Amino acid sequence: MYRSFKILGALLSYPDAAIQEAAPHFKAIMAEEGIIPEGQQMRLGHLIDELATRDLYDLQERYVGLFDRSSALSLHLFEHVHGEGRDRGQAMVDLKQIYADNGLEISAKELPDFLPLFLEFLSTLPLEEARTMLGEPRHVLEAIRDRLRKRKTIYASVFRALVSVAADNAAAETGDIQTADNDPSDLEALDKAWAEDAIEFGPGEQGCPVADDMVARLKVPPADTPAVNAMGENA
Repeated sequence: MYRSFKILGALLSYPDAAIQEAAPHFKAIMAEEGIIPEGQQMRLGHLIDELATRDLYDLQERYVGLFDRSSALSLHLFEHVHGEGRDRGQAMVDLKQIYADNGLEISAKELPDFLPLFLEFLSTLPLEEARTMLGEPRHVLEAIRDRLRKRKTIYASVFRALVSVAADNAAAETGDIQTADNDPSDLEALDKAWAEDAIEFGPGEQGCPVADDMVARLKVPPADTPAVNAMGENA
């Protein structure tokens, strides 16, 4: 298990007391594994220090202001690939099955395409396989990285690290980013952006080629891996 992927997932999770308590150990683990380039580790160190020392309420307020107020920064990968339509729902059903086929059970109340959960899954795989799979949604990671840079937020460092670790898979289908980068202070625009049809978890009349292609590349042979929850703890 490569804990660096778990750490990146924790950094993108809603800050809570458990993450705050674990944060002081993150730097040593990343340095030991050496998966993330040293320069990126240094940038991540600033966010880790903040998570470990700042007031938890302030950390939570900042997180919600970034990731919960705008679909442009959504941490749900398939939303950027195909919005909120039926096809995204089917892609998530397929992704959940991939997790199950590899011995992972989702115990948290979270959608399968939630990035921290996806990173938990990658942490259980051989490194090169994990890097290849992370490369599949690389165009999504790059888009969110650029949007966070524009907002001058420290969370951009996490996506810089993800892009640096992800394999550059030239054969991967990229497609267009379906989420617009709305002004987070424009509440009217945000309300309009979120006024979408509910996700339907079932087969649609026609699949989304980009999402289907991404899910197809994620299919790997079952591994003898224990079930984990959203924070990677043994079930």
